[in-house]
Amino acid sequence: MMRLHVLASGSRGNAAVVENTRTGEGVLIDCGICKRDVLARCAEAGFDPTRLRAVLITHDHGDHVRGLGVVLRGLARLGVTPDVLASPAVRAASAPIEDALATEGVAFRGLRAGDAVSAAGLVAHVFRTSHDAAESFGFRFEDAAGPGVADAVGFMTDTGVVTPEAHEALAGVRLLALESNHDADMLERGPYPWSVKRRIASDGGHLSNDQAAAELAALAEGPGGERLEAVAAMHVSQENNTYRLPVEELGGALARIGHPAAVRVAYQERLVTLG
Repeated sequence: MMRLHVLASGSRGNAAVVENTRTGEGVLIDCGICKRDVLARCAEAGFDPTRLRAVLITHDHGDHVRGLGVVLRGLARLGVTPDVLASPAVRAASAPIEDALATEGVAFRGLRAGDAVSAAGLVAHVFRTSHDAAESFGFRFEDAAGPGVADAVGFMTDTGVVTPEAHEALAGVRLLALESNHDADMLERGPYPWSVKRRIASDGGHLSNDQAAAELAALAEGPGGERLEAVAAMHVSQENNTYRLPVEELGGALARIGHPAAVRVAYQERLVTLG
């Protein structure tokens, strides 16, 4: 029913599309990359960007919103003006979002934790994450076709801890995007100033590989865990991690409990599709 196309993931820019394969429509999550890369990677994924019906913003940091205005203006020239959905606090904190909302025909819809918002034939359930932004959210997407449709996609990145609310929202998903930002030893030994290291490792920072592996195992062993088919390790640091380590650690956590879900890594400069 759904596919997840991670167009880019990392500190230099983030964007992903949840595609409803039943309708051919989709929702863009964040837009921190340029229009050229959005359009090129949508084309590579076989997704028509004029079928985007909404843009959901996780939070206000530049690597998640800096490309929003130019992308929305480019889509408007193609005849489509998806709504922008974000926390009012995130909108107030973000000049790029305000700039994007000046695009003719683009409407703003406020998001709050606990909301269930409809777009592209999907319902996005909004939950808080723990990050040092004005406010930050993750999403659980479900097909809006009605009872009996058992497909769900979970998306959580940019969080220092996994809250009980987030864990509950991610339970029983088929496809999962889960932050696995840094290796704790590499961060400790790395070149960042101590204050930055402390921020990254804090409850308002980013999940480590170890934290992501523990959460993945808990989800896989929990209610509905047998539905999980594929996981993408997200927001991988290019200074404090490698693209190999998250796959090894998350894959190892699943192997230890005998779970067959596939583990992929999301790249900064390369498309990755789940589903």
